[in-house]
Amino acid sequence: MEWLGDLARLAAAGPVAMISVLATEGSAPRGAGTRMLVTAGGLTGTIGGGALEFRAVEQARAVLDHTPGTWRVQDYPLGPLLGQCCGGRVRLLVEHVDRDALGWLAGASEGRVLVSVLRAGGIERHVGDGPAAVLSARGDKPREGSRLAEVLGGYRRPLFLFGAGHVGQAIARHAIGLPIRLAWFDTRPVFESISGVTVVPEAAAEQCVAEAPGEAALVILTHDHALDYRLTLAALRRAPLAFTGLIGSQTKRARFLSRLERDGVSAEARGRLTCPIGLPGVTGKEPDVIAVALLAQLLQLPQARAVRAVAA
Repeated sequence: MEWLGDLARLAAAGPVAMISVLATEGSAPRGAGTRMLVTAGGLTGTIGGGALEFRAVEQARAVLDHTPGTWRVQDYPLGPLLGQCCGGRVRLLVEHVDRDALGWLAGASEGRVLVSVLRAGGIERHVGDGPAAVLSARGDKPREGSRLAEVLGGYRRPLFLFGAGHVGQAIARHAIGLPIRLAWFDTRPVFESISGVTVVPEAAAEQCVAEAPGEAALVILTHDHALDYRLTLAALRRAPLAFTGLIGSQTKRARFLSRLERDGVSAEARGRLTCPIGLPGVTGKEPDVIAVALLAQLLQLPQARAVRAVAA
């Protein structure tokens, strides 16, 4: 999403070209929706890939010699054309940004859909809330009249995090810049001063669990084992979540599973509990180690919906 602010800033200063990754196939440096901005003397952002980026920047600077609004779609098979070992394919849109046609920036925000229509004299854009789909990196290129639609900001997995102690703070700190949308809760008023934390009464904490979307990862690491248990019970009694994690040892796991069984939680539901949390083999107990191990574990989860980019 930073590219939106960068585009406004650079366009106010002078001519700017934009490189957009429309689609990828196989192994590619960056995903669809990635942007890079190019001026005569500078670069902002990256589409990655070394030779791919070098060639794309050449194309962007060449398009700056043309009328604002000029665009072209360029295909790059990374192996044969660029001598890269990735073996994938990337389809790029390279354009000389029309600085008089940036009114759509005012409505651009995460989760909304940016619609781009390729016209002979430039690209018409508006922001709405319609669907987006996937454009292949093979087949016919988008051409004049093609309509492209992408979800701004791509997909970020909701993370419902319960507990604002040292480990919770480390998780929140390391989640910055990751494809994660944090909803962070604690029941202790002392944590109201920490940015991002929502302090809720204990009686309301279980309702927060109930309100988590099915694609969410829920991680429980409160200061109170009794509260941990109530939140775990609420999570396993509701419709399945993408991830239900509980901080603790194997001993805590065994005790919780035994109690959950006595409370009538099915074997299938109990099997959804991840405890201890974090990638197996990472044994450090420091908050930052736990945080990185957990976030890496969450990044391995299959996405409920892709980081979709565009549809012709």
